[in-house]
Amino acid sequence: MISTLAAYGAEVILTDPAQGMDGATKEVQKIFRSSPDEFFFPDQLNNPANWKAHYEGTANEIWRQTGGRVTHFLAGLGTAGTFVGTGRRLRELAPGVRLISMQPSSPLHGLEGLRHLATTIVPGIYDPDLADEEAAVETEEAQAMVIRLAREEGILVGLSAGAAVAASLSVASKLERGCVVTVLPEAGRRFLHQRFWQAAAVTGGRS
Repeated sequence: MISTLAAYGAEVILTDPAQGMDGATKEVQKIFRSSPDEFFFPDQLNNPANWKAHYEGTANEIWRQTGGRVTHFLAGLGTAGTFVGTGRRLRELAPGVRLISMQPSSPLHGLEGLRHLATTIVPGIYDPDLADEEAAVETEEAQAMVIRLAREEGILVGLSAGAAVAASLSVASKLERGCVVTVLPEAGRRFLHQRFWQAAAVTGGRS
């Protein structure tokens, strides 16, 4: 990813990996404040266009594709736009739908793209009153699901997507009947260098 950006001529600025997304966000805010006329800052954490895109698009697509049968919707909390926008619209379409927000189980995690809200910057667009329940996922659980999806379903996804599927299956396992929907936010090619994939190559995906 870094080499690709550099190839296009971008100046790559690396922040402290220990600070995760918060470190990168603060650096971007600093750069933008120093030259607001020179840069465009979409500010996904506070831009209402983020959640509205899912309110107007994702939720209605889910509603159409499930024929209105969706009973549970689960999404991970990164910028929170997917959960907030989709959740708000689905609640209008089906007041009884259960909305489940998902995040890493601890501050020290490897689920890139997801936030542990108790210890990170909380997106301004996040609505803490929207979720009916919360789900927490371990990094290793998400990694195992990523491998399983690739080997069993032919779907190569990233870690936040693996976490979403793992949490959704946990929800579904407690139901006698229902339609649980989640969103797979990213593809998995850029995760193939990580150690859990290297270990899977040796073991053939067996845990």
